[in-house]
Amino acid sequence: MYLFTCLIFICSVAQLSAQSVSDSITKKIDGLFKKWDNSGSPGYAVGVVRNDSLIFAKGYGMANLEYNIPITAETIFHIASVSKQFTAFSIVLLARQGKLNLDDDIHKYLPWFPDLKAKITVRNLLNHTSGIRDQWQLLAIAGTRLHDVITQDQIIKILGKQRALNFSPGEEWNYSNSGYTMLAEIVRAVSGKSLRQFTDSVIFKPLGMKNTHFHDDYTEIVPNRSYSYDRKDDAHFQNSTLSYSVAGATSLFTNMDDMSKWVMNFYNHKVGDQQDIEQLTQKGKLNNGKEQNYALGISVDDYKGHKMYSHNGSDAGYRTFVNIFPDQRMGFIVFSNLGDTDPNSKAAQVSDLFIKDLSPQKTTPKPAIADSTSAIFNDTLALKKFLGSYIADDAIRFNFKLNGKKLYLEQNGHINQLARGTKDTLVMPKFPNIRFVFKVKSPKKTILDEYWPEGHRQLVKYEAGAKKTDKQLLAYTGNYYCPELDCSYQIVLKDHRLLLTNSKYNDTTLNLYGDDQLINDLWWMSNLKVLRNDKNQITGFEVNSGRIMHLLFKKESGLRD
Repeated sequence: MYLFTCLIFICSVAQLSAQSVSDSITKKIDGLFKKWDNSGSPGYAVGVVRNDSLIFAKGYGMANLEYNIPITAETIFHIASVSKQFTAFSIVLLARQGKLNLDDDIHKYLPWFPDLKAKITVRNLLNHTSGIRDQWQLLAIAGTRLHDVITQDQIIKILGKQRALNFSPGEEWNYSNSGYTMLAEIVRAVSGKSLRQFTDSVIFKPLGMKNTHFHDDYTEIVPNRSYSYDRKDDAHFQNSTLSYSVAGATSLFTNMDDMSKWVMNFYNHKVGDQQDIEQLTQKGKLNNGKEQNYALGISVDDYKGHKMYSHNGSDAGYRTFVNIFPDQRMGFIVFSNLGDTDPNSKAAQVSDLFIKDLSPQKTTPKPAIADSTSAIFNDTLALKKFLGSYIADDAIRFNFKLNGKKLYLEQNGHINQLARGTKDTLVMPKFPNIRFVFKVKSPKKTILDEYWPEGHRQLVKYEAGAKKTDKQLLAYTGNYYCPELDCSYQIVLKDHRLLLTNSKYNDTTLNLYGDDQLINDLWWMSNLKVLRNDKNQITGFEVNSGRIMHLLFKKESGLRD
């Protein structure tokens, strides 16, 4: 018996050695994470998967600074938006069972979502083409800080009051966490189980992922979990609170060993089959047929000549990234519990140690350049009416100026020369696929249309640097109410400046661009477009910022009770 046990041990060691990485590669990986490999810093967990084995798994830094607990390969992380592929795969499995269709209208399963006079499909939710506004921004605007306790019911209630979309379904792509919370509710409606229960029985248990679950109760104790941190200064850190009781868009808890089993399932199927993986990784398309790199909860790209599936995640101080190379039967897992880390680039650096660069070694043909003579404008007088500053609804700002007989575009510190294109258009010689068309609507209104292969933006000319009197600024002051979110913000005048104020947040300065764009530093509503009636009186504003467009706040004539 003793001899038999020894033989088993020797065989196990030999197998592990055969599947491990070389000492030289280990040293290179260690070097990439040396900065965080100490007892005074949060850090990383790193895993490398090859074939059917986790050939490298190691922790760097601390899982908990207060109790001096190091990160190991067994440490459990909240993996944020990397969670989405599990939600999507649940939908794929239900569709394969004939219990739903990806092209079904979501109202079939979610009758509580408002009828916004547009068909939104399950596929739209999966591909981020639904036009539904993002839940985190909506919550923040309504006064919920992201470190507050946030529940699934709270999100459902706020989504159930929406009165408009960012855009018509399928017309554009805009990342929406809301869609994946709604997908979790579709799983519940179809299967009769919560997403946590469904994934546990259908995905995690069959794969042997014993330390993985959707963490839908923030009060639940999870042994061996990591805690998240933000950097305070070069030598100090602070807690970054995460109190989510939600599932679908985020909240999966897992570790290296369990995640490696999921990676292997992409090419060595134990749950689902190749058809299901192909469905999961089928790229989305817009209504115009343009293909997107985003599939169903996962991106599909080419990396150095290889097909790559990947997704990243970011919540509180957690930063995560997983990429899979199915043809090489390899995957790379990088989790961090520190907010200023970059797992995306670290995963690329680790994968470069294993994945050979097969990119075509040929010179990429340069795009056609506008003729140099077309960049000389002899009739500068005709151009002067177009010079100046322009702003779009989403707060993108351009400035056009002449230098001698050459015309330049300035944006965010970048300067590009312009040239004449076909007909009445201007182009950038460096980027000839981008076109600009000016239209003078009236002596006081000039419109700029910008076109590029993926889309179009319209900007309006404004007088930069113009200062308004206190009397003029008073027209903007008042109480602004959002019926969809049942919340109010006030615009007040103080010391010749407009301030945006709310009972939940510190006051912030509003900078006026032209007459109708109010810009501020709040990430959830940084750009406010002023709305007016036919008498030019201000009637409200709409939030056009990030993942939210056209969210209406009405200006009230008196104080609300």
